[in-house]
Amino acid sequence: MHCISIIVPALNEAATIQQFLQQLRNRVGAAEILLVDGGSSDQTRERAGDVCDRILTAKSNRALQMNTGAKAASGDIFWFLHADSKVPGGCLQEIERALRDPFTVGGFFRIRIPRPNLVYRLTDGLAHYAGLLLRMRFGDHGFFCRRTAFEKIGGYPDVPLMEDAEFFRKLRRLGRVVVIPARLLVSPRRYEAVGPLRLTLSYGLIAMLYAARIPLPFLVAIYRRTCVGPAQPV
Repeated sequence: MHCISIIVPALNEAATIQQFLQQLRNRVGAAEILLVDGGSSDQTRERAGDVCDRILTAKSNRALQMNTGAKAASGDIFWFLHADSKVPGGCLQEIERALRDPFTVGGFFRIRIPRPNLVYRLTDGLAHYAGLLLRMRFGDHGFFCRRTAFEKIGGYPDVPLMEDAEFFRKLRRLGRVVVIPARLLVSPRRYEAVGPLRLTLSYGLIAMLYAARIPLPFLVAIYRRTCVGPAQPV
């Protein structure tokens, strides 16, 4: 049986971090949970302290935060989660089942935005089927991988955008990457701040340009103009 370490980068998540971690703890039992704080100016660290196993600190940079968590983790499997998601029941068993195949190096979950609006079903579907077509995934899908694979890749790359897509691309080169049909529930907060249709189409455009190997600085400029709403972090 594998030992799974769950790594959660966070920044100014005081309003919801305790609820997130408690729901996660209820689902994963005694699995190791590491919160990597990016220098929050609110009460994120204080509210997380009683629910996770360790709180680490890193520069506010998602790739650096996840690499910091992986370096400190004790497990032989890493599972990277965003702090605004909700994990499905039986999630650890699904990961265990997926990794029984020795040729499988990692995987991810399907996602669902818990809102009834039709535009969100478009978002859910685009995230999955466009991802299959482009052979691409983003970090809100809850990537998991073997420690050995993570170390062979060299962790998440220090790039200004698309660090999760870059990581996923490298992971696929190592071996089989599986999709778990169970859904991670993803917060709609960024979609509501920016506009769900605008953000869905912007993400799709950026993904297609990335697949076409358009330079990252150009994608960063598009992201800053189309994907950041009021009070939303870049």
